[in-house]
Amino acid sequence: MFDKLEDLLIRFEEVLSELGEPGVTDNQQRFQKLMKEQSELQPIVDTYKEYKDCRQTEEDSLTMLEEEKDEEMREMLKEELSDAKKRIGELERELKILLLPKDPNDSKNVIVEIRAGAGGDEAALFAAEVYRMYVKYAETRRWKTEMLSLNENGIGGFKEVTFMIQGAGAYSRLKYESGVHRVQRVPETESGGRIHTSTCTVAIMPEAEEIDFQLDLNDCKFDVFRASGNGGQCVNTTDSAVRLTHIPTGIVISCQDEKSQLKNKDKALKVLRSRLYEMELAKQHDEEAEARRSQIGTGDRSEKIRTYNFPQGRVTDHRIKLTLHRLDAILNGDLEEVIDSLTAADQAAKLSKLQEV
Repeated sequence: MFDKLEDLLIRFEEVLSELGEPGVTDNQQRFQKLMKEQSELQPIVDTYKEYKDCRQTEEDSLTMLEEEKDEEMREMLKEELSDAKKRIGELERELKILLLPKDPNDSKNVIVEIRAGAGGDEAALFAAEVYRMYVKYAETRRWKTEMLSLNENGIGGFKEVTFMIQGAGAYSRLKYESGVHRVQRVPETESGGRIHTSTCTVAIMPEAEEIDFQLDLNDCKFDVFRASGNGGQCVNTTDSAVRLTHIPTGIVISCQDEKSQLKNKDKALKVLRSRLYEMELAKQHDEEAEARRSQIGTGDRSEKIRTYNFPQGRVTDHRIKLTLHRLDAILNGDLEEVIDSLTAADQAAKLSKLQEV
C-alpha cells in the first residue's frame, strides 16, 4: 500500500509541475484532464502527508522519552505519543478507503426515474413525496434539478417522473437509492383508519455522455404529438411533445416539458442514452456476480430497500438494518445520515473483500 502511496505522491508533484508550465491552458482538453487528476489525488496526498507527519511525531516522541528524565515532560511526551498512535490507526483506515477502486461514474450527474408501484393513487402520492425528498436533498447540496418528463394522476400524485440532478459527485451520493421504496400509513381517503402499504420504484442512472455510450440514431423512431397538461400557450396547440422509441430494445420515452420540440427531443435522447448505459452496466455487474454480492445494492429495481412507516415515525433501510425515527426530516431531504451509513457499509464490505484476497 505504501509503495503505491509513494508513487501517487510522485505523480501528484508531476501534475502540479505540468499545471505550472507556461501555456498549459492553451490545450484545454489536457488542462482539464490535469485539473481532474489533481482534484482526485489531492485528498489521498493530504491524508498520506498527515500520516507521515504522525509517524515522525511517534518516532520523535519515542526517542525523546528514552532521553528525558523530567517526569512532567515524560507525561507530556507519552500523551503526544498516544495521540499520534491513535491518529495513525485512523489515517491507515482512511488511506485504505481512499485507495479502493473508484466507480468511474461517481462524479457524474444522475437521471432519476420514480414510478408508482402497488397501491393505486396512494402509491402515486408517495412517488410525488419521494420526488420532493430528492429535490430538497439536492437543494441542501446546492445541486441543480431539471424536470425531464412527468405523468401525474390528477390529485397531486405522480404515476411516473423523470428528472436530472446536476452536481459534483451526485451519482456517488445517490447510487444506493435504486430499488423499491415502501410506505406504510393511513391514507386520507381511508375512513376505517387502516394502515395501507404502497410502493414506488426508484432508478438512479449516471448521465451518459456520447463518449460513454454511442447511440445509433438509425435505431430510433421519433413521433411528435400535442402536449397535454395544465396551462401554457403551447398545450394542445403545437406538436411540441416528442415520443422516442428505441427499436432494438422497445424502450419508449415521452418528453413534453419544454415548449420546443427540439429541446424535448434532446431530453428524450439524454434519458434513452442513460437507460441504455445503465443496462450495459447491469450486464457487466451480472457478469461479476461475486463483486456485486459484496456491495450494497446499487441498481436492482426489484429489491425492497427501504420502508417509511408513518404510524411509528420511522425509516428503515433493510440492506444495512438501519432504523431512524426521523421520518419527517428525511422526507424533507435530510438524507445525509442514511447515505453516509450506506457508503460506510459499502466501503467496509469492499475492504473486507480485499483482506480476504
